[in-house]
Order: sequence, then structure tokens, then C-alpha cells
Amino acid sequence: MLPARVQTQALRAWARPAPIPRHCALPRAYLAHPRSPAGSPRAASQKTTEPKATGDSAPRSPRRFALIANRPFIRHLSGSPLPQTKSKVLNFTYRAAAWLGSSIAFVGLGVVGFFVYDASTYKEAANNAEICVPQSALNPRRGGPKNLPILDAYLDDHESEATKSHLGKPKLVILGGGWGSVAILKELNPDDYNVTLISPTNYFLFTPMLPSATVGTLELKSLVEPIRRILHRVRGHFLRANAEDVDFSHKLVEVSQKDASGREVRFYVPYDKLVIGVGSSTNPHGVKGLENCYFLKDIRDARKIRNQVVHNLELASLPTTSDEERRRLLSFVISGGGPTGVEFAAELCDLLNEDLTLHFPKLLRNQISVHLIQSRSHVLNTYDEKISKYAEERFARDQIKVLTNSRVSEVKPDSIIFTQKGPGGELITKELPMGFCLWSTGVSQTEFSKTVSARLGESQQNRHALETDSHLRVNGTPLGDVYAIGDCSTVQNNVADHIVKFLRGYAWKHGRDPETLELQFSDWRNVAADVKRRFPQAATHLKRLDKLFAEFDRDQSGTLDFGELRELMRQIDSKLTSLPATAQRAHQQGQYLAHKLNKLARAAPGLQANDIRDADIDAAVYKAFEYKHLGSLAYIGNSAVFDLGDGWSLAGGVWAMYAWRSIYFSQSVSFRTRLLLAMDWLKRGLFGRDLMAY
Repeated sequence: MLPARVQTQALRAWARPAPIPRHCALPRAYLAHPRSPAGSPRAASQKTTEPKATGDSAPRSPRRFALIANRPFIRHLSGSPLPQTKSKVLNFTYRAAAWLGSSIAFVGLGVVGFFVYDASTYKEAANNAEICVPQSALNPRRGGPKNLPILDAYLDDHESEATKSHLGKPKLVILGGGWGSVAILKELNPDDYNVTLISPTNYFLFTPMLPSATVGTLELKSLVEPIRRILHRVRGHFLRANAEDVDFSHKLVEVSQKDASGREVRFYVPYDKLVIGVGSSTNPHGVKGLENCYFLKDIRDARKIRNQVVHNLELASLPTTSDEERRRLLSFVISGGGPTGVEFAAELCDLLNEDLTLHFPKLLRNQISVHLIQSRSHVLNTYDEKISKYAEERFARDQIKVLTNSRVSEVKPDSIIFTQKGPGGELITKELPMGFCLWSTGVSQTEFSKTVSARLGESQQNRHALETDSHLRVNGTPLGDVYAIGDCSTVQNNVADHIVKFLRGYAWKHGRDPETLELQFSDWRNVAADVKRRFPQAATHLKRLDKLFAEFDRDQSGTLDFGELRELMRQIDSKLTSLPATAQRAHQQGQYLAHKLNKLARAAPGLQANDIRDADIDAAVYKAFEYKHLGSLAYIGNSAVFDLGDGWSLAGGVWAMYAWRSIYFSQSVSFRTRLLLAMDWLKRGLFGRDLMAY
């Protein structure tokens, strides 16, 4: 350690500008300070006392900051070693090693965290010796028209304070566990109702992806979510049983189930509000031999189809199978060119093109035939025409033969008979050998819906669905008690039948006689607003009120009488179409009904008599249901199509397929199912589809 005096002298000598040899003179630009322009106060303070010289050869005193800023140069002059810069390869190696080490540490922490969490999920046997169970749950009273047990209480009613708080709430009974029912459970206020859901299946099925499960693209468990897990949000009850009938006068739902011995037992479930969402069944269209067909409505159907497809492929691979029998086994027929039939044909074609030749003899691929029978002139006839043409062209490239203008008349165990319209309009009967037939041609009522429709009598005229009003209340039932949503229902758009109600309400409001009422244009505008409020689907056809008024004012009197107004309403009726039987519609109806039930629970106690018009409490607290079509999707074999409505449509290859997946991925009901879907798609890409029958 040097003495302090010596250190101070060394620092002063280091800071003092050292004379620069003549052969090492620096250029003036190198010595100039970039932040001290000429004329600045700093520059003035740094001027030396040396006499000024003129000309470019005038000597300049080197600036101290220049030497400090260029310390490598000083070290070079002083003989000190320059710092060695690292090579780019070595720098990249250091960074890669750091990134790899951080990743390993992060993954290691994640694995350790997972095992810690997993260990915390294992519980010891809980001591639940003290459980309070209502006596009426163990020994229910009997009553009703058939003197059956009435379920007034449940086994878990007194398990917690949360369940006890629901005992005095209105009883909301939901029949069915489909899209509409699940939408209600997700939007319903948990504190407003005592909810009971009755369904023969204890899971929710994600139906739009069901065709993918028939060929192993997705696993069956990835499409289902336990219904009890969804019910947990509203602290509801679940009964795995079948709804058989409804006694509307006593507000009782008759339910059946088989006990442990296989004997059928029946009981009643009381309700204050009833929601019917039992779905639909396949429409047979009067065709014989449908027992030889497969359907695609639930998870059991998907498993049967998957097993049969693999079974046919295995039989066709046996050396004892004749060539004719092999061709029959490998003949797949789809009856119905709607979204279900088209998507199954596309999934089947993907299986045959991508996985079959990897695990089965290639001869099978050459002998396989896929036929799609459609009664209309195009497949996907409810979509835009451009989409229909794209699907048919895509199927032609994939060797799927589309038979349009054809109707199936009979299905035999080994063949299918159908009639096809020829070029001249004549009907030609044909028979096609087949080893597998999927039937996907429209929907019809379930047995429960037929029973309810028959009980309601003349108020139910539709043979395919339960008719409801614009507030989703079943026609013929006590007002505001029973609702129907989803495929089992249809909204009745009978605007003309309500003309008397419209005129009576308008006349009562303005103090005029409804019998002799003639509407001027201002009156017609008010009536049209009432029509839009009660029938939102008619709003599209009531945009140009002036044109409608002029068109139906036959006598040019400047007014519309009762007959002219009725004719106008009938024209609007003819333009209104039934809502599609899709998951999108059921989901919107479920959300709408949940919001209305929330409003009713809060608004009903404070409503005054003057607030309720025509004794319609639903209309007093909430608007009528309005369906908003958000578009239709379909998978077309490693591609997808999008019908967005109003003439907008998209069709494309792999990018469209990923967009199709993304939309349905986002609509999945839980994080669990989303994770399983992602894993299934990854597994298919890495290992292919599982061609196993189980």
C-alpha cells in the first residue's frame, strides 16, 4: 500500500494532460467533446490561456475529457493491457446455458409443485357421524293423482348452512342436461332458487365435436363434463332418472328409475318453475329397417359407431373374407347431408386417408367407398350456396360420392334401397351394398314431449316440438310456470293471431273503440312497435313501415282497417321461419331464461297490479326472446366452412380448420375439457388416431 501523499501525486499526474508525441497526434475531431459545442458556457470555461493562433495549423490543447473518454488509448500509450472482448460463440454459449439452466429449474419447480399439490389432495377418512337428514327425505309422503311418493326434501338439505338457506326458495326443476340447461346453471343467481336437475345421464355432452369422437380424433371423455360439478355453482340437486309426465294442476313431475333389483320405481318432484329441455330424437321419416342403422345423438352412439368401423376394418383384413364381402364391409353410407352427416363423412375420410394405410393393408383403402345420400339438391342446404358447392367439391377430391335428390326407402342389414330423381324428373330405384349406415335426417319429439303435448291438447299443434310463445312459455300451461328450450321446443310466430290483442291494447290505451278502429300511419307505427316488442323476430320485416302501409292500404283511404291489418300480419307470418335446432339456439335460450328468472326473483315481490299488463308478469319484468344468429360452422375434412349470415361466408383449408377448432375450444364448458381437447389434438398429431374397439 503506497503512502497517501504518493497516491495523491499519482492521481494528479494521471488527470494532467500528458504530452502526446508528434507521431501520435490525435485529430481535432477525435479530441472535440460532442456535448460541448463552440460558444457554450462549458466550452468557454474550458478555454486555455495560451495565445490564439490563426490557421489550421494552430496547436490545440488536448481536453482532459477526451483522454478520459478514450481510456483504451491511454492504456495503449501507457503499455497497460487492453480488455479482451468475448467471442460471439462464447457469449451465445453462456446465454444458452443460462436459459437452459433457468428452464430446467422452472420445470423442476413445477414438477415439485405438482407433487406437493397432488399430495394435498389425498384425504383421510372424514368423521361424518353426526349428519342431520330430514325425516321427509327418508320417508316421503304420498300424494298426487297416482298416490306416488313426493320428493319434498333431499338427503343433503341440512348438510351445511348454504344448503339450509335454499329450503325456503322457489323450487326450480330443470328436465334435461343439454346446452340450454347448462346455460341456465351458469347464468342463474345461486341465491334465488332451490334447483333440481333431472336427467337420465349424469354428464353434459359437447355435441358439436361428437363426430370427431367416432373415429378416435378425440376421446369420449374429452367431450363430457360431470353435471354435478356444474350444479355445484348453484348448490343444486341432481336426480339420475327419466321424466315421464307432468301434472300441471298440482305442479308435479312424474319421474321413473330402476332400483338396485331392476324394478322400476316412480315418484313425484314438485316445482314452482319448470324448464323442459329434454332435447329431441332422430326423425325416422317412415323408413323401414332403421334398426339396421346407427345414430349420433349421445356418447353411447359415438362408441358404437367407433367399434363398428374398427370391426369392419378388422373383418376386411381376414384372409377368409371374400372380395365381394370385403367391398360390402368397406362400404360406408351416410343418410342425411346436414352438418352431422357431412362432418361424420369428413372425419371418416380423414381416418381412411391418414391412419388406415399405416396399420391395415393398403388394399383396403382402394376398396373402401363412402356414399352420402341427400334428399335435397345440395349438401348443407341451410348454408350459403357457395359453402354447399365448396363442400361438394371437397368431397369429390376426397372420393366421397354425394347422391343428391335421393330418398331412402328401406334399410336392410347388408344394403340400402333409395330412389333418386333422374335428369328428366323420373324416379329411379337403386340398391347399394353397405356394411355401415349412419342415419342423421332431422329431429323429432321424444316420448316425454309427446306425452306433454297430448296432455295440453289443442294448444299444441306442432308434431315435431313443443310450441312456446315469445317468452319461451309452453302454450296451454299456466302462465309463467312452465318453459321449454332447445330442440324440444319451437317459438310460435303467429303474429296475425294476436291482431285483436294488439288493437284492443292500443284502443284501450288511447280511449278508442277497437271494433271500429282504423289506423292512420301514426297509429300503425305505434302498433308496429308493439308487434316488435312481442315478436322480436318480426322486426326484420317491419323496417319500412311507410311502404307496408302504402302496400296494404288497398282503398287508398290513408288508413288501415281490421281486414287490411290482418292481411299485413299474415304476410309477416309467412316470412318468419322456425329457429334452427342447434346448440347455439339452445344456449341463447338458456341464457335468456336464466336472466329472466333472476329478474323475476327480485322484481316479483315488489310488482304492483298496475305494472302487470294482461296478467303477464314475464312481459312486465323482461323482454321477449330474440334469437341472434352468430353463424354456422362445419368441418369438411382438414378444412372448415363458416356461414356468417347476410351473404358472408368463409371456406378454407388448414387455417380454417384451426379457426373452427379455436371457436369450439373457447365454447367448451370448463378448463378440464379444454385441456383434454388440446391433449387429444396433440396426441393425434404425434401418434395418430387410436384404432381400437372397446
